Amino acid sequence: MTGNHRSDIKVGARVKVVQKQDQRSGRLTEGIVRDILTKSGLHPHGIKVRLESGIVGRVKEILNG
Repeated sequence: MTGNHRSDIKVGARVKVVQKQDQRSGRLTEGIVRDILTKSGLHPHGIKVRLESGIVGRVKEILNG
């Protein structure tokens, strides 16, 4: 599942995000959502989240709810 809809992403979900510096390469980082940073319900490039590790990125894939 992609991470374009805020309603699909829950705190505690395991996701893969792309960090700002990895956007060109497309390298994904896996982690657990701590905070949802995007306020709008839909974002074409993915909802921005902060992972428990402190990494901020846009959700590209939701691994579990």
